[in-house]
Amino acid sequence: MVRNLTRTLAFAAAFAAGTVLTAHAADVDYINVASTTSTENSGLFDYMLPQFEQDTGIEVRVTAVGTGAALDMGRRCDTDALLVHAKQAELQYVDDGYGVERHDVMYNDFIIVGPASDPAGIGGMDDAAQALATIAQDEDVFLSRGDDSGTNKKELSLWDAAGVDPLPASGEWYRETGDGMGATLNTAQAMAGYTLTDRGTWISFKNKGDLEILVEGDERLFNQYGVMLINPERCPQASTAAAREFSDWLISDRGQDVIASYRLQGKQLFHPNADD
Repeated sequence: MVRNLTRTLAFAAAFAAGTVLTAHAADVDYINVASTTSTENSGLFDYMLPQFEQDTGIEVRVTAVGTGAALDMGRRCDTDALLVHAKQAELQYVDDGYGVERHDVMYNDFIIVGPASDPAGIGGMDDAAQALATIAQDEDVFLSRGDDSGTNKKELSLWDAAGVDPLPASGEWYRETGDGMGATLNTAQAMAGYTLTDRGTWISFKNKGDLEILVEGDERLFNQYGVMLINPERCPQASTAAAREFSDWLISDRGQDVIASYRLQGKQLFHPNADD
Protein backbone atom coordinates (compact mmCIF):
# COMPACT_ATOMS: atom_id res chain seq x y z
CA MET A 1 0.00 0.00 0.00
CA VAL A 2 2.74 2.44 1.00
CA ARG A 3 4.77 1.40 -2.08
CA ASN A 4 1.77 2.04 -4.40
CA LEU A 5 1.15 5.41 -2.77
CA THR A 6 4.81 6.33 -3.21
CA ARG A 7 4.69 5.43 -6.89
CA THR A 8 1.49 7.42 -7.39
CA LEU A 9 2.97 10.50 -5.73
CA ALA A 10 6.17 10.20 -7.74
CA PHE A 11 4.21 9.96 -11.01
CA ALA A 12 2.05 12.94 -10.06
CA ALA A 13 5.09 15.03 -9.22
CA ALA A 14 6.75 14.19 -12.53
CA PHE A 15 3.57 14.90 -14.46
CA ALA A 16 3.14 18.25 -12.72
CA ALA A 17 6.69 19.15 -13.68
CA GLY A 18 5.90 18.37 -17.32
CA THR A 19 8.23 15.37 -17.44
CA VAL A 20 7.52 12.65 -20.00
CA LEU A 21 8.11 9.34 -18.28
CA THR A 22 9.52 6.48 -20.31
CA ALA A 23 10.51 3.09 -19.04
CA HIS A 24 14.21 2.62 -18.44
CA ALA A 25 15.71 0.05 -20.74
CA ALA A 26 16.45 -2.23 -17.81
CA ASP A 27 12.74 -2.31 -16.91
CA VAL A 28 11.60 -3.34 -20.41
CA ASP A 29 11.57 -6.97 -21.55
CA TYR A 30 11.02 -6.22 -25.24
CA ILE A 31 10.56 -3.50 -27.82
CA ASN A 32 8.59 -3.43 -31.05
CA VAL A 33 10.46 -2.51 -34.21
CA ALA A 34 8.75 -1.87 -37.54
CA SER A 35 11.10 -2.66 -40.39
CA THR A 36 11.26 -3.57 -44.03
CA THR A 37 10.69 -6.97 -45.57
CA SER A 38 14.27 -6.85 -46.92
CA THR A 39 15.89 -6.86 -43.48
CA GLU A 40 13.82 -9.92 -42.58
CA ASN A 41 13.89 -11.74 -45.94
CA SER A 42 17.67 -11.34 -46.14
CA GLY A 43 18.11 -13.14 -42.83
CA LEU A 44 19.82 -10.16 -41.19
CA PHE A 45 17.47 -10.05 -38.21
CA ASP A 46 17.84 -13.77 -37.53
CA TYR A 47 21.60 -13.22 -37.40
CA MET A 48 21.77 -9.86 -35.65
CA LEU A 49 18.98 -9.73 -33.07
CA PRO A 50 20.10 -12.66 -30.92
CA GLN A 51 23.42 -10.86 -30.48
CA PHE A 52 21.70 -7.61 -29.50
CA GLU A 53 19.46 -9.46 -27.07
CA GLN A 54 22.44 -11.23 -25.53
CA ASP A 55 24.25 -7.90 -25.09
CA THR A 56 21.30 -5.99 -23.62
CA GLY A 57 18.68 -8.45 -22.36
CA ILE A 58 16.07 -6.70 -24.52
CA GLU A 59 13.99 -8.80 -26.91
CA VAL A 60 13.15 -7.24 -30.27
CA ARG A 61 9.79 -8.07 -31.82
CA VAL A 62 9.83 -7.19 -35.50
CA THR A 63 6.92 -6.35 -37.77
CA ALA A 64 8.29 -6.63 -41.32
CA VAL A 65 6.30 -4.52 -43.79
CA GLY A 66 7.01 -2.02 -46.53
CA THR A 67 8.61 1.24 -45.43
CA GLY A 68 5.39 3.21 -46.01
CA ALA A 69 3.43 0.82 -43.79
CA ALA A 70 6.20 0.92 -41.16
CA LEU A 71 6.04 4.73 -41.06
CA ASP A 72 2.27 4.52 -40.69
CA MET A 73 2.73 2.20 -37.70
CA GLY A 74 4.86 4.88 -36.11
CA ARG A 75 2.23 7.54 -36.77
CA ARG A 76 -0.28 5.32 -34.94
CA CYS A 77 2.14 4.70 -32.04
CA ASP A 78 2.13 0.98 -32.85
CA THR A 79 5.91 0.57 -32.60
CA ASP A 80 8.86 1.87 -30.61
CA ALA A 81 11.47 2.23 -33.36
CA LEU A 82 11.83 2.04 -37.14
CA LEU A 83 14.55 0.50 -39.31
CA VAL A 84 13.63 1.38 -42.89
CA HIS A 85 15.12 2.43 -46.23
CA ALA A 86 13.60 5.52 -47.81
CA LYS A 87 15.80 8.35 -46.56
CA GLN A 88 13.87 11.29 -47.97
CA ALA A 89 10.61 9.96 -46.53
CA GLU A 90 12.38 9.35 -43.20
CA LEU A 91 13.74 12.91 -43.05
CA GLN A 92 10.28 14.27 -43.83
CA TYR A 93 8.89 12.01 -41.10
CA VAL A 94 11.26 13.62 -38.59
CA ASP A 95 10.44 17.12 -39.88
CA ASP A 96 6.74 16.35 -39.40
CA GLY A 97 7.39 15.50 -35.76
CA TYR A 98 6.68 11.76 -35.88
CA GLY A 99 10.24 10.47 -35.51
CA VAL A 100 13.36 11.55 -33.62
CA GLU A 101 17.06 10.71 -33.54
CA ARG A 102 17.39 9.31 -37.07
CA HIS A 103 20.78 7.78 -37.96
CA ASP A 104 22.22 6.14 -41.05
CA VAL A 105 22.97 2.49 -40.24
CA MET A 106 23.98 0.57 -43.37
CA TYR A 107 23.55 0.36 -47.11
CA ASN A 108 23.49 -1.99 -50.04
CA ASP A 109 22.10 -1.44 -53.53
CA PHE A 110 19.16 -2.18 -55.75
CA ILE A 111 19.42 -4.28 -58.89
CA ILE A 112 17.10 -5.03 -61.79
CA VAL A 113 16.65 -8.74 -62.35
CA GLY A 114 14.85 -10.56 -65.12
CA PRO A 115 14.75 -13.74 -67.22
CA ALA A 116 17.99 -14.96 -68.74
CA SER A 117 16.36 -14.65 -72.18
CA ASP A 118 16.12 -10.87 -71.50
CA PRO A 119 13.48 -10.01 -74.14
CA ALA A 120 13.97 -6.25 -73.60
CA GLY A 121 17.74 -6.52 -74.10
CA ILE A 122 18.66 -4.53 -70.99
CA GLY A 123 21.42 -6.87 -69.78
CA GLY A 124 24.65 -4.99 -69.03
CA MET A 125 23.08 -1.53 -68.94
CA ASP A 126 24.36 0.76 -66.19
CA ASP A 127 21.52 3.30 -66.53
CA ALA A 128 18.57 1.95 -64.54
CA ALA A 129 16.12 4.58 -65.79
CA GLN A 130 16.98 3.83 -69.42
CA ALA A 131 16.55 0.12 -68.73
CA LEU A 132 13.02 0.74 -67.42
CA ALA A 133 12.23 2.93 -70.41
CA THR A 134 13.32 0.09 -72.69
CA ILE A 135 11.12 -2.40 -70.83
CA ALA A 136 8.16 -0.02 -71.16
CA GLN A 137 8.75 0.57 -74.85
CA ASP A 138 8.90 -3.18 -75.46
CA GLU A 139 5.92 -3.74 -73.10
CA ASP A 140 7.68 -6.64 -71.38
CA VAL A 141 6.29 -7.81 -68.05
CA PHE A 142 7.52 -5.80 -65.08
CA LEU A 143 6.58 -6.72 -61.51
CA SER A 144 6.19 -3.81 -59.11
CA ARG A 145 5.67 -4.26 -55.39
CA GLY A 146 3.08 -1.47 -55.54
CA ASP A 147 3.05 -1.26 -51.75
CA ASP A 148 4.66 2.12 -50.93
CA SER A 149 7.73 0.27 -49.65
CA GLY A 150 11.23 1.73 -49.90
CA THR A 151 11.79 -0.46 -52.94
CA ASN A 152 8.54 0.75 -54.52
CA LYS A 153 9.49 4.38 -53.82
CA LYS A 154 12.85 3.83 -55.50
CA GLU A 155 11.22 2.12 -58.48
CA LEU A 156 8.76 4.98 -58.98
CA SER A 157 11.59 7.51 -58.80
CA LEU A 158 13.37 5.60 -61.58
CA TRP A 159 10.24 5.57 -63.76
CA ASP A 160 10.03 9.33 -63.20
CA ALA A 161 13.67 9.72 -64.23
CA ALA A 162 12.88 7.69 -67.34
CA GLY A 163 9.98 10.00 -68.20
CA VAL A 164 7.57 7.04 -68.15
CA ASP A 165 4.30 6.68 -66.25
CA PRO A 166 3.67 2.92 -66.00
CA LEU A 167 0.40 3.18 -64.09
CA PRO A 168 -1.86 3.37 -67.17
CA ALA A 169 -0.48 -0.09 -68.06
CA SER A 170 -1.34 -1.52 -64.64
CA GLY A 171 -2.70 -5.06 -65.05
CA GLU A 172 -1.20 -5.33 -68.52
CA TRP A 173 2.60 -5.44 -68.86
CA TYR A 174 2.96 -3.55 -65.56
CA ARG A 175 1.86 -5.79 -62.69
CA GLU A 176 1.59 -4.60 -59.07
CA THR A 177 1.83 -7.43 -56.55
CA GLY A 178 1.03 -5.40 -53.41
CA ASP A 179 3.36 -7.80 -51.62
CA GLY A 180 6.83 -8.12 -50.09
CA MET A 181 10.10 -8.52 -51.95
CA GLY A 182 10.35 -12.29 -51.69
CA ALA A 183 6.80 -12.79 -52.93
CA THR A 184 7.36 -10.33 -55.78
CA LEU A 185 10.51 -12.17 -56.84
CA ASN A 186 8.53 -15.40 -56.83
CA THR A 187 5.96 -13.81 -59.13
CA ALA A 188 8.66 -12.44 -61.42
CA GLN A 189 10.17 -15.91 -61.65
CA ALA A 190 6.79 -17.49 -62.43
CA MET A 191 5.93 -14.88 -65.08
CA ALA A 192 9.43 -14.54 -66.57
CA GLY A 193 9.23 -10.84 -65.78
CA TYR A 194 11.55 -8.07 -64.65
CA THR A 195 11.62 -6.48 -61.22
CA LEU A 196 13.64 -4.21 -58.95
CA THR A 197 15.00 -5.79 -55.77
CA ASP A 198 17.48 -4.99 -53.05
CA ARG A 199 20.64 -7.06 -53.32
CA GLY A 200 20.35 -8.49 -49.79
CA THR A 201 17.01 -10.15 -50.52
CA TRP A 202 18.28 -11.32 -53.91
CA ILE A 203 21.32 -13.07 -52.43
CA SER A 204 19.18 -14.88 -49.87
CA PHE A 205 16.36 -15.68 -52.34
CA LYS A 206 16.30 -19.42 -53.10
CA ASN A 207 13.79 -19.58 -55.98
CA LYS A 208 15.79 -17.70 -58.59
CA GLY A 209 15.02 -20.17 -61.35
CA ASP A 210 15.76 -18.44 -64.66
CA LEU A 211 16.12 -14.98 -63.11
CA GLU A 212 19.48 -13.23 -63.13
CA ILE A 213 20.94 -9.79 -62.44
CA LEU A 214 20.70 -7.66 -65.58
CA VAL A 215 21.25 -4.07 -64.42
CA GLU A 216 23.46 -2.89 -61.57
CA GLY A 217 26.00 -0.21 -60.73
CA ASP A 218 23.93 2.94 -61.35
CA GLU A 219 24.56 5.36 -58.47
CA ARG A 220 20.79 5.95 -58.33
CA LEU A 221 20.44 2.35 -57.12
CA PHE A 222 22.12 3.17 -53.80
CA ASN A 223 20.01 1.83 -50.92
CA GLN A 224 20.45 3.51 -47.53
CA TYR A 225 18.91 2.13 -44.32
CA GLY A 226 18.23 4.29 -41.27
CA VAL A 227 17.02 3.84 -37.70
CA MET A 228 14.90 6.28 -35.72
CA LEU A 229 12.78 6.40 -32.61
CA ILE A 230 9.12 7.22 -32.39
CA ASN A 231 8.64 10.72 -30.98
CA PRO A 232 7.82 10.17 -27.27
CA GLU A 233 5.92 13.46 -27.14
CA ARG A 234 3.41 12.00 -29.60
CA CYS A 235 3.59 8.46 -28.23
CA PRO A 236 4.30 8.67 -24.48
CA GLN A 237 3.68 4.93 -24.04
CA ALA A 238 6.62 4.07 -26.31
CA SER A 239 9.54 2.24 -24.70
CA THR A 240 11.85 5.08 -25.64
CA ALA A 241 14.83 4.26 -23.44
CA ALA A 242 14.98 0.65 -24.62
CA ALA A 243 14.42 1.70 -28.24
CA ARG A 244 17.29 4.17 -27.90
CA GLU A 245 19.47 1.33 -26.62
CA PHE A 246 18.62 -0.59 -29.81
CA SER A 247 19.44 2.42 -31.99
CA ASP A 248 22.68 3.13 -30.12
CA TRP A 249 23.73 -0.52 -30.47
CA LEU A 250 23.12 -0.50 -34.23
CA ILE A 251 25.39 2.51 -34.77
CA SER A 252 28.02 1.42 -32.21
CA ASP A 253 31.23 -0.33 -33.20
CA ARG A 254 29.72 -3.56 -31.89
CA GLY A 255 26.54 -3.30 -33.95
CA GLN A 256 28.36 -2.15 -37.07
CA ASP A 257 30.77 -5.08 -36.80
CA VAL A 258 27.85 -7.51 -36.49
CA ILE A 259 26.19 -6.04 -39.60
CA ALA A 260 29.44 -6.21 -41.57
CA SER A 261 30.03 -9.82 -40.57
CA TYR A 262 26.70 -11.09 -41.93
CA ARG A 263 27.40 -13.05 -45.11
CA LEU A 264 25.61 -15.54 -47.32
CA GLN A 265 27.31 -17.53 -50.05
CA GLY A 266 30.50 -15.69 -49.13
CA LYS A 267 28.88 -12.33 -49.94
CA GLN A 268 28.40 -9.36 -47.60
CA LEU A 269 24.74 -8.31 -47.72
CA PHE A 270 24.90 -4.97 -45.90
CA HIS A 271 27.67 -2.41 -45.47
CA PRO A 272 27.69 -0.40 -42.22
CA ASN A 273 28.05 3.37 -42.61
CA ALA A 274 26.91 4.96 -39.34
CA ASP A 275 30.13 6.99 -39.14
CA ASP A 276 30.05 8.31 -42.72
